[in-house]
Amino acid sequence: MRFIFIIAICCSISVHVSAREKKYEFNTRCQQAYDAIMQLRLNTGRAMLEEEKRSNPDNLIPYFLDNYIDFFTLFFNEDPDVYARQRKLRGTRLDLMSEGPSGSPYYLYTQAAIKFQWAMVKVKFGEKWDAVWEIRKAYLTLKENQRKFPQFLPNNMMVGSMQTVFGTIPEGYKWITNILGLRGSIKDGMALLQGFINSNDPTAVAFREESYYYYCYLKLFIENKPEQLWQFIQQKRLDTEHNYLFALMVANLSMNNQKADQGIKVLQEFNHTAEYADIHYHNYVLGIMKLERQDEDAIAYLERFVNNFRGKFYVKEALQRLSWAYYLKGNMAMANKYRGLVASRGNTETDADKQAQKEAKSGAWPNPTLLKARLLSDGGQYTAARDLLLAKRAGDFSTVSEKLEYAYRLGRIYDEMGLDTNAMRLYETTIRIGSNRPEYFAARSALQLGYIYEKMGDKGKARQSFQTCLDMQGHDYKNSLDQRAKAGLLRLDGK
Repeated sequence: MRFIFIIAICCSISVHVSAREKKYEFNTRCQQAYDAIMQLRLNTGRAMLEEEKRSNPDNLIPYFLDNYIDFFTLFFNEDPDVYARQRKLRGTRLDLMSEGPSGSPYYLYTQAAIKFQWAMVKVKFGEKWDAVWEIRKAYLTLKENQRKFPQFLPNNMMVGSMQTVFGTIPEGYKWITNILGLRGSIKDGMALLQGFINSNDPTAVAFREESYYYYCYLKLFIENKPEQLWQFIQQKRLDTEHNYLFALMVANLSMNNQKADQGIKVLQEFNHTAEYADIHYHNYVLGIMKLERQDEDAIAYLERFVNNFRGKFYVKEALQRLSWAYYLKGNMAMANKYRGLVASRGNTETDADKQAQKEAKSGAWPNPTLLKARLLSDGGQYTAARDLLLAKRAGDFSTVSEKLEYAYRLGRIYDEMGLDTNAMRLYETTIRIGSNRPEYFAARSALQLGYIYEKMGDKGKARQSFQTCLDMQGHDYKNSLDQRAKAGLLRLDGK
């Protein structure tokens, strides 16, 4: 018995000695791999991670960074076959992260980041409820990590970004955040994110470019401060020539801020080599902006997108834009071909896709003058758009919808040209006539009027305008306009 007991102790010692402890080591090679992945040089990053796994097998960080590669691939390209193969890796990676030392701030942080990334992916694949619960798990995990490791700044990057968005959830979805216990604040969230960006702490420096990505989108879509956004991009000298993620981001922000010339220039000057991931979204953004600028090759980029993209988002909108492009050329055979595909392709998760579906079902074609003015204005070609509309009068249009759009479009053009008085007069006319109609013109006019009053410092009228936007029901782009109006009210309240 004594002999057996001694053997057992020796075996247990042997097992204990041979067992290797897992660790989170964000070393130089991992940093280089992360940087490559954040530039969308995914194969380069993957090769570095495999090398780290071979030379440092107990390091868990390479497996954490593997998730970034899957996230970008799935989020941008939405390939259902790839998703079917990769989705099981979520649980595998979470199990791996839980094998590390719980005394490390990376123990909870890596798990939270993986949950957050998969939540974003699940949205793209129609698993919205799972995505919402994943967001909740990620947020609560990060808050716990903040409590345990308040000096670990990457917590603030993620929590700040999430809190900013939570604060602007439209009222129609507020019950979801109430049930899940998610509380938001634009002011507090952006302060956390700004503090992270300004810090020289090594962990902040390591994840800095990721924080820039969150910050830029929130600065435009939540805070509505485009001037500060473009100033930030210039001050930080974001490398859009060699960083594909930044190039796509700046192009997308340009598309959403009436800067087609700038967005096209960024994508055309990007040094696109075989080292970078093949992102079909590139063709969508470039095609949209080229159509706004009335470039001849816009159709080629949009067709390339709809023919190669296997996902659901933006497809209906891209098909709508293709139908418009051919319609303006007078090629009704091709215009009808692409309009006919709208019903069977893509989904209606975005407001733009939803509106494209609605227009296709209506069977009506937009007035060509108003459509061309819209495209030119959306691309920042304000003088050309203004001249096109001023060659007409409201009485030249036959329907109430067209008259309403005429007033709204001209108002938006004056707004973007800094002619506030003219813009306000046309916005007020649009609101008065169109507040009970299904078109989005009145709601968007109220939102823009709120922005003008906010800029002027008239908080009372700004608040009234944002609330007017929120109160309108049953119009196109309801969710996205409500979110922006809600963000405006929160900014006025200092929240």
